[in-house]
Amino acid sequence: MTKRSSRFQTALFCLVLGGLLVFHILLPDRARSETENRTLAQLPAFSWSALTDGSYTKSVEEYFADQFPLRDQWTGMKARTERLLGKSEFNGVYLCGDTLISKVEEPDMEQVEKNLSYVMRLAENTDARVILGFIPSAAQVWADRLPDGAPTWDQAAFVARTAELGLPTADVSASLNAHAQEPVFYRTDHHWTTLGAYYGYTALMEALDKTALPAEAFSPQTVSTDFHGTLYSQSGIHDLPPDSISFWAEEDGISVTSWRTGSPESAALYERTYLAKKDKYSAFLGGNQPLCVIQNEKITDGSKLLVVRDSYSDSLAPFLAQSFSEVHLLDLRYYRASVARYAAENGIGDICVLYSVPNFITEKNLVFLVQE
Repeated sequence: MTKRSSRFQTALFCLVLGGLLVFHILLPDRARSETENRTLAQLPAFSWSALTDGSYTKSVEEYFADQFPLRDQWTGMKARTERLLGKSEFNGVYLCGDTLISKVEEPDMEQVEKNLSYVMRLAENTDARVILGFIPSAAQVWADRLPDGAPTWDQAAFVARTAELGLPTADVSASLNAHAQEPVFYRTDHHWTTLGAYYGYTALMEALDKTALPAEAFSPQTVSTDFHGTLYSQSGIHDLPPDSISFWAEEDGISVTSWRTGSPESAALYERTYLAKKDKYSAFLGGNQPLCVIQNEKITDGSKLLVVRDSYSDSLAPFLAQSFSEVHLLDLRYYRASVARYAAENGIGDICVLYSVPNFITEKNLVFLVQE
């Protein structure tokens, strides 16, 4: 390479970088990425303490990465290039034919043991029966679809180990594994489908010594055929066919109250406005919220269930609402009061701690289970 050629390439490289910097300055910062379905980092406020402990520089790096010009287009191009090179893992997501499956990383076992101890302490501090339920992800149920040799953490061993804790358990794994050949997970999203949620409902009802309604009692209705979920966004693989979303349960006689803003407000089993948005899964109950109470006036036996949950229960709740007079759902990411006291004050005799395995092993908010 001649000196002139080297200088030209250096100048071109600097010009491209300078152009991107100017482009970045001129473009307004985005608050949210619809493609990735998440909030984007904003320019952090400077402080000497943040600079000293390294958090400021880390926040600046996250800001520039999130606000990089044409980020969505670059991400998609990167994924296409890697596919041409024969890669099968993209940003922690495996491409398995027409299906995306999220890799489950080895967790911090100290945090996992803490989380299990919090559940045990809740059981000790309440008069209610505490039932533990773990939802395996597609990486476990659809393990045969993963690329050859693809590493992913052993969720089955974890679930088997938790069965030794002495708490009653809902065997969601067995229920999903028995129907692994069916579409129990979305192909482009990490959640279970409504069909998968139904099988989870049957497992939970068995653990509660109750009879689940048969599938024939419901009337599935396809409400969307263009759902691209979180894994579609995370992976950068944007040429897969979309998923469909279906609603099964009837809403007649059911009232839903949400504490989304801290005060009770009327809500619904299905918030259909989300079907016109990127985050279509939030059509179930309207997405994340601290507390949600569902009442079914047709069930007069006074049966009540409290579910300490993650987002998988959003699509499970409509099934539970057909079998209980009241279903209370608490999300510890936003709810900070005592779970035991809430159950006692509302006359609830059964508490189900129900999480997907990947969420439970990484969750940092389960410590609030032991609030007094």
